[in-house]
Amino acid sequence: MSHVTYKVIRHEDGWAYSADGTISETFPSHAAALAAAQRAAREQRAPGRTAAIEYEDANGQWHTELASGHDRPVTDVEDKS
Repeated sequence: MSHVTYKVIRHEDGWAYSADGTISETFPSHAAALAAAQRAAREQRAPGRTAAIEYEDANGQWHTELASGHDRPVTDVEDKS
């Protein structure tokens, strides 16, 4: 099972959160960024529907797989601010 950590960070003229190298939009306050990170972490844990997915790999080959809606990552929020 994968693990995703959402980190609350200073960003531009406000606050944001990052996860796996991606930075969210900027929020005007630390509290707003923390709440958004907690919401994103909670939503990542929520189960979805099992569905067939198709994707193209780096070599241009297409693949079809069945993605389980119950294979959700473990998430947490890190706030060292």
